[in-house]
Amino acid sequence: MNLEELLGTELYKQVTEKLGDKKIMLDDGNFIPKSRFDQVNEAKKELETQVKDRDKQLKDLSTKAQGNEELTKQIEQLQLLNKQTQTDYEAKINQMQFGYALDSELTNAKCKNTKALKALLDIDSIKYQEGKFEGLESQLEGLRESDSYLFDLDAAPGNTGSPGNFGRNNNNPSGGDSQTSFMEVISNNSLRK
Repeated sequence: MNLEELLGTELYKQVTEKLGDKKIMLDDGNFIPKSRFDQVNEAKKELETQVKDRDKQLKDLSTKAQGNEELTKQIEQLQLLNKQTQTDYEAKINQMQFGYALDSELTNAKCKNTKALKALLDIDSIKYQEGKFEGLESQLEGLRESDSYLFDLDAAPGNTGSPGNFGRNNNNPSGGDSQTSFMEVISNNSLRK
């Protein structure tokens, strides 16, 4: 929109007659006041000076660092070695955790010999995340069918705390009730002492 459209034809003629050769500019939001322009210009000059100072400092530092290139290379090599060692350490820890968890899982599956069973497993296809195995149970089921001698499937639970096989499967010598058999075991133990 120009000034004539804004003021109207009559008022525009009156204003232009009064102004003569002077021109009026409308602010459409693209004009910058001189004070703001000067402020931005000064900031630009200051930043250019800072960039020149920084370039000079970098040049000085690079000159000083040329004597320390060997030390810098050694530091970089040590940092790489440290990262490699940490990666190896983490891999060994993960491998140990996997091994312990696998042994525990095989023991829970009533395996007689974990080493023998591990030799038959495809370890690479077993995934272990958050304490759970993926792909192990299917392999164990197949081995239970093909190599059942590796598993103790019919065994009675061990470590129950009872002396011998007392009270289990009615194998007590007295042939009586379990209370009588229990009392006999206690008296036999007290006689041994």
